[in-house]
Amino acid sequence: MPTLHTLLLFAATAAALVAIPGPNHLYIATRAVAQDRRAGIVSGLGVETGTLVHIAAAAGGLSALIASSATAFDAVRYAGAAYLVLLGVRALRAGSAGTGGEAAPPVPVSLRRVYRDGIVVNVLNPKVALFFLAFLPQFLDPERGTVVLQVVTLGLVLAALGLLSNVVCAVAADRVARRLRARSGGVLAGRGHLLTGGIYVGLGAVAALAGGRRHGA
Repeated sequence: MPTLHTLLLFAATAAALVAIPGPNHLYIATRAVAQDRRAGIVSGLGVETGTLVHIAAAAGGLSALIASSATAFDAVRYAGAAYLVLLGVRALRAGSAGTGGEAAPPVPVSLRRVYRDGIVVNVLNPKVALFFLAFLPQFLDPERGTVVLQVVTLGLVLAALGLLSNVVCAVAADRVARRLRARSGGVLAGRGHLLTGGIYVGLGAVAALAGGRRHGA
């Protein structure tokens, strides 16, 4: 087990990292804006369930395999990007089938699917796997017992901090969306699918283009 000093140092460093807005926060905020606070929080739960998958993968060595193979890394990266684009296309299509030439209000996505999408988005994010390889090993000490147990312990700390950050993001995004809807007199609600779909497609494009090859190519 890591020492108390190591746990506190890791928690402080990880808290600073998860507080930095990134694709996960944008994804969660978009869910909260498109639907409500519950959808945002459930999407955050899905994202951190994906983190648990990464913890298991790191403990089992799968993350090392992905990080060491440019082909495997790119395959996961493009799969994640394609899934985000798919979510964007679904959102755009859901709000475009109106009557009289007007956009129909988007149909709320079930919380089960919101949760599932959060898992898939995070699992297909190879940068999370690299986080466990580039950042977490700095806090591992073979003399403190099995490395697998240390990886799981620190990973759970990261997941807990990430969940807290996700909930704050969802609540804040929901409050902002409510105020904007009130001020726009319902216009935002009728066009929300454009914002939601555009953000997802944009995230997919960024995920596909960012990073590139990691071994000097």
